[in-house]
Amino acid sequence: MTRSHNLCIRSHYETIGVKEDATQEEIRKTYRSAIIAFHPDKLVGSLGDEFIELQRAWRVLCDPGLRALYDHELRTLRQEALAAEDVRLGDMVVVEDEEEEEDEDEDGDSFELSYQCRCGDFFSIMSCELDEMGFRVQRIGGDVSLHSPSSSSLPASIVLPCGSCSLKLRLVID
Repeated sequence: MTRSHNLCIRSHYETIGVKEDATQEEIRKTYRSAIIAFHPDKLVGSLGDEFIELQRAWRVLCDPGLRALYDHELRTLRQEALAAEDVRLGDMVVVEDEEEEEDEDEDGDSFELSYQCRCGDFFSIMSCELDEMGFRVQRIGGDVSLHSPSSSSLPASIVLPCGSCSLKLRLVID
């Protein structure tokens, strides 16, 4: 769930489709139904992303010890998210890296998005980190657009820490 100190908040419970207080039996039954429904052999043209996410969620939620640790981590993440300021993609600034522009061997597709913190430093995230989280980022000139995964129509958010202080920012993706 953690990618380079940037947090993507989508719980394993949401992935499987159960409430957080569900019993092990409820989780198992729902998982079995979902894994059959999203199996790549059943879905024509599917890459199986939802199937893989279901398997990851099940590995954690089927084990009572791992589930307890996950629940604790989830509560901590939510507390951090509540303390964060909400920012939309349009509020972020694209940071040009002069070294990358001069280096022709670099891919050039990755860029940094930042937002200034009140301490003077920045909250930032690289476009490649967003890609790893399943959000496709496109940059045309100075405009940046973000496309959430087709399997997810729900709004999401990513909690970004400041580079210097303890403040956090929530990048809202809708």
